[in-house]
Amino acid sequence: MAGRSVVVGVGHYLPERIVPNSEFEKTLDTSDEWIRSRSGIERRHFAADGETTSDLATNAAEAALADAGLKAEDIDAIVLATSTADLTFPSAATMVQARLGMTHGFAFDVQAVCAGFVFALCNANALIVSGQAKRVLVIGAETFSRIMDWTDRSTCVLFGDGAGALVLELQDGEGTSQDRGILATDLNSDGRYKDLLYVDGGVSTQSTGHLRMQGNQVFRHAVEKLAKTAETALGRAGLSSGDVDWIVPHQANIRIIQGTAKKMGLPMENVVVTVQDHGNTSAASIPLALSVGKQRGQIKAGDLIVTEAIGGGLAWGAVVLRW
Repeated sequence: MAGRSVVVGVGHYLPERIVPNSEFEKTLDTSDEWIRSRSGIERRHFAADGETTSDLATNAAEAALADAGLKAEDIDAIVLATSTADLTFPSAATMVQARLGMTHGFAFDVQAVCAGFVFALCNANALIVSGQAKRVLVIGAETFSRIMDWTDRSTCVLFGDGAGALVLELQDGEGTSQDRGILATDLNSDGRYKDLLYVDGGVSTQSTGHLRMQGNQVFRHAVEKLAKTAETALGRAGLSSGDVDWIVPHQANIRIIQGTAKKMGLPMENVVVTVQDHGNTSAASIPLALSVGKQRGQIKAGDLIVTEAIGGGLAWGAVVLRW
């Protein structure tokens, strides 16, 4: 027998305000057609004034707990992936912990930008298989609208706000690739590429800053690195791309999603795509897509899923799991 981290609940939350591409035409030299053709994005959600990352995360967490049929007292730990926490400290995860009424266990944030949820899943899985926790709430939540430069048409049209969450639970497996739960992971980073995607501010510079990106360079690295990390994770599970039912990728850009699927030898019919409705929600995009994919009836029990992401750092990775 082998202990596995099994998904027993999933949920998401999106702010009420929907921002179509046409809204940017009022202030920028851009158009709906220009944005769609380059990114696949049609609309995104922006948080309301006073609505914070921990607010979004709490709503997603409550949805995931309801889907699992569990309460906060059933959870041992919270791992929250975000690059846009409410405060410098304490962590957004502890804020969610308090909002849920969870007075035991522990909670912490993980920061790996768009790859954050993959890193959070790996950390949560390690906590479970090492015996540190039996149930972990894993959340991705972002308010990227707060760090946009609204004069930069190459970046500000790409991002949105939102949150998604999973509940992972320790269950017994046979130790084979047919087990439910997380089967293999792969994490990577290379700080030499910091200048390709970063925010030009922070605590030690006493400024919030804005997101800066070299889009063409990020694209070049993304397709190659995402396909390779997915292949590595599948290999560790004793599987190949032919075994995959669904790729649930980080929803950054439809061209990156298409390029990665092609490099993995899988058709777009096997890819869960939500980028058109949400834009790039950074660490929130994968759990959001998993939740929407389940709601659509795409993702079903027993399906083999590969989820992969790349973000600033550069940091990238993949998780192979059976739903």
